[in-house]
Amino acid sequence: MDMRRDEARYKAQGFGTEMGIVGPIGLLIVDFVNGFADPEAFGGGNIGEAIQRTTVLLATARRLGWKTAHSRIVFADDGADANIFSLKVPTLLGLTENNPLSAIVPELTPEPGEYVVRKTVPSAFSGTPLAAWYVAHGVRTIVVAGCVTSGCVRASVLDAMQAGFRPVVVSDCVGDRAIGPHEANLFDMAQKCGDVIDLATLLGRLPNS
Repeated sequence: MDMRRDEARYKAQGFGTEMGIVGPIGLLIVDFVNGFADPEAFGGGNIGEAIQRTTVLLATARRLGWKTAHSRIVFADDGADANIFSLKVPTLLGLTENNPLSAIVPELTPEPGEYVVRKTVPSAFSGTPLAAWYVAHGVRTIVVAGCVTSGCVRASVLDAMQAGFRPVVVSDCVGDRAIGPHEANLFDMAQKCGDVIDLATLLGRLPNS
C-alpha cells in the first residue's frame, strides 16, 4: 500500500481534517483486561506495549482531573446474553464477571470515581449509559486508549463521533493482535472519525501536562 498516495487522495477529497482538543476532556480505556494482555488468550501483537504506555496516559488523566471510563467485555455466567458477537467469537462467552481474564489489568486498576462499563458488543457506547455519563460531566473530547484497534477501539471511536464527541485516538496507547489491521484502522479513523496522535504529541498539546 502506498500510504502517501492514499493520504493525498483522501486529503484532496476533504478527509482527515483535525478536529483538535476542546475541553472538558474525558478518557476512555477500552478492554485492557487480562485476557487481551495474554497472547495465549485474546492478545498478541503490540497490546502489551500499548498497556504500558497507557499507564502514563492514565496517570496524566488523573492528575488533570479528566473523567475516566474503562470498558470490559462481560457475559452472563450461563451465557443467557449470548449474541451475534459471541456467535462469531464463541470464546468471548468465557469472559464472565469473575473470570480473571475479564478483569482490568493490575497496572490500570480503576480508582474510585472512574466508571467501569460492562458490555457484550464491540462498542463501549452501544447499549450502555457511557455517552450520557460523559455528557453529564460536560465532556467534549474523549481521548481513547485500549484494544483492539481494529475491533472494540474502532467501534467505540465511531460511536463517540456519532454521539457528538471529538475522539482523539492515542496511536501508541492502542494495540491489536495483528499489526496490519492496527495500522489500517489507525489510518482510516484518522481520515473519517477522529484525530490520531501519539502520546508524546498529546502530552505536548495539554496545558500543565
